[in-house]
Amino acid sequence: MKFTDGMWCLQEGVNIEWMSNVERLRVQQETVNLLLNKFQRHRGDTLNSPTISATVTSPREGIIGVKLVHWAGSVDNGPHYTINQETGHSTITKNQDTKKLTYTSGALSLDINTNPNELGFVYHSEASKKLTGHSFRSIGYVRDARTPKYDMTDGLYAEKQGYMLAELDLGVGEKVYGLGERFGPLVKNGQTVDIWNEDGGTSSELAYKNIPFYISSKGYGVFVNHPGKVSLEVQSERTTRVNISVAGEEIEYFVISGTSPKDVLRRYTGLTGQPALVPAWSYNLWLTTSFTTNYDEQTVTGFLDGFKDRDIPLGVFHFDCFWMKSYQWCDFDFDEEMFPDATGYLKRLKDRGLKISVWINPYVGQASPLFEEGKKNGYFIKRIDDSVWQWDFWQAGMAVVDFTNPAACTWYTSHLERLMDMGVDSFKTDFAERIPIKGIKYHDNSDPARMHNYYALLYNRIVYNALNTRASSSHAALRQGGQQFPVHWGGDCESTFEAMAESLRGGLSLMLSGYIFWASDIGGFEGTPPPALYKRWVQFGLLSSHSRLHGSSSFRVPWIYGEDCSDVLRDCVKRKILLTPYILQEALRGHLDGVPLMRALFLEFPKDLNTYAVDTQYMFGSNLLVAPVFSEEGEVTFYVPRVEDESLGKWVSWFDYSKTYEGGQWYTETHGFDTLPILVRPGTVTITNPSLKAPEEEALGGIQVLVNGKLPSNISVELVNPSQTGEVLKTIRVSPAGDGKTVEVEGHDVDVKYLQN
Repeated sequence: MKFTDGMWCLQEGVNIEWMSNVERLRVQQETVNLLLNKFQRHRGDTLNSPTISATVTSPREGIIGVKLVHWAGSVDNGPHYTINQETGHSTITKNQDTKKLTYTSGALSLDINTNPNELGFVYHSEASKKLTGHSFRSIGYVRDARTPKYDMTDGLYAEKQGYMLAELDLGVGEKVYGLGERFGPLVKNGQTVDIWNEDGGTSSELAYKNIPFYISSKGYGVFVNHPGKVSLEVQSERTTRVNISVAGEEIEYFVISGTSPKDVLRRYTGLTGQPALVPAWSYNLWLTTSFTTNYDEQTVTGFLDGFKDRDIPLGVFHFDCFWMKSYQWCDFDFDEEMFPDATGYLKRLKDRGLKISVWINPYVGQASPLFEEGKKNGYFIKRIDDSVWQWDFWQAGMAVVDFTNPAACTWYTSHLERLMDMGVDSFKTDFAERIPIKGIKYHDNSDPARMHNYYALLYNRIVYNALNTRASSSHAALRQGGQQFPVHWGGDCESTFEAMAESLRGGLSLMLSGYIFWASDIGGFEGTPPPALYKRWVQFGLLSSHSRLHGSSSFRVPWIYGEDCSDVLRDCVKRKILLTPYILQEALRGHLDGVPLMRALFLEFPKDLNTYAVDTQYMFGSNLLVAPVFSEEGEVTFYVPRVEDESLGKWVSWFDYSKTYEGGQWYTETHGFDTLPILVRPGTVTITNPSLKAPEEEALGGIQVLVNGKLPSNISVELVNPSQTGEVLKTIRVSPAGDGKTVEVEGHDVDVKYLQN
């Protein structure tokens, strides 16, 4: 939110009390408490003006948090994010000569200037490089009369809306990324970003998945520990700052340091929760019924036969909304008119080797048999007068399940368990953005405004827990943070090349926010894709962490768009399956370190300044560069990053090993539908298995390693158990041989393929 009118003036109706002085200072173990006030000329300035209490802590090594509080008398009903904390890693020193206090956690330090009227915070790395900080007039309390609750006739007692404002410095050339799945430019500089979940599609500034965390090209990240609406002006109000504001009386943020952007993500996910793993079968191709199409068992069976006849591997079948009867979403019952023997039908699908997914949401339409049950037992969000909150926007008279009520959670879970008993393996948790905030109350009295964003976390946790309890330990242990509940699909996109590109931007942005899995609707959701777009999106979608054919009013089976589309899909699915050992290895590393499977080039090559703004290509794991084709003609322009050691060799085309690329160069090529730019990084070992028919198959036989160029050192390749994706079956050691051109392999018999000598 903007409060100023240029550098010198405030907007009409706005007053900001800037903190300029440290009035008091107290150190207690690993905590620093500061009392901040305005510029002090004499003792009279302590009257009729606010103070802000600042508390400095370090929950984990390399992370420093600051909590700023104006009034401490508010009732705090939550909710709150869970922060993973440790102690014993911080030191505090005071220099009596310079009046500087230094708070150090690992390689990160915060210098606080306590000289009279010279308040300043400077965060710096071990090398004394400034990362960010609070300079002149950057911590303040805002009173805003531009609010309905302000009534001038109340005189002295007129209430203005209060905001806490913290402005963090930006350096020259510094770039900001993340803040969730945002579909605009990957670099957030110049943007106004409100952390507020909304159902806005992919062609707007609104976002489904908002994360109050950004990562800087300068070597740090910032997490705002607030579940409600957080407004960020990223170089869009003050051109040298990120201005962060929240309505209310307090704000807390954490500065997270790292030796690289990957290291920042590792620390951030350690703070908020490591990303969970998924079963190997989920990496296979998903086919859905699409949204508003008419389908029954005969239609679906015809599609499945078509895939089998065309030798296109298929792993998961997804039933979208209309598996339930209209107006009754959600009642968790198959529409008996369309599926008279639902249990038998699911068994027949399972006999084909398919996993089953069904669409759900946290709403219950008034026509659902579950509505009266939920109303009677108090399972829904209520209005202040204890009536059920309802509206007609989506399902007629729909209510919203209150997941702060343990009994409602048990009730909701029981219906998921009933579906799992029938054979359902996965749930697509849709919606949870349209959560009311006015005139309502929750079972546990949570603050409705803070619950608007947080509600989706509760919803996904309930569903994830139900699946995790039923499934084996192939899933990781549950912790806090949205990245804990995979997989995350992109939003409703149009069937255009532009929408395909904006979907990629959204995915890369989310995966710079602590998430490691993401996918889009192949072919686009809205509209019917022309064949060229369908084939190009298939290429892109099968080089995403997960791959689903899904649309709105039209099916996405390939032969509808031409048999050549079937050929493209077959080739792309089989390529992804042979990459399964590589994908499982990269996913396990992501689970442990918070590094996503699909990576913006900046994340992998932060020393190459040319990568900073690139948002039309990505790294698929550590070794493979992918540049999707966003044109009907097949022309694509892409950048090949510099590797630090050029002696390792050149990048090599996946399709033609004789085709090499120099790092630090841009290339323009034209590709048919049988290829796209997939480049193998020099100095790497990529593990594949061409013998696999499905990702969940036994992994030890048929292993092949692709060696590109000279290896910088010994490389350990992990064979991950597809039945337990958190378990390493074997570690293969690949070492440079004495001749400098070949390698030696220890630990398992593999086929070695050299991409260049």
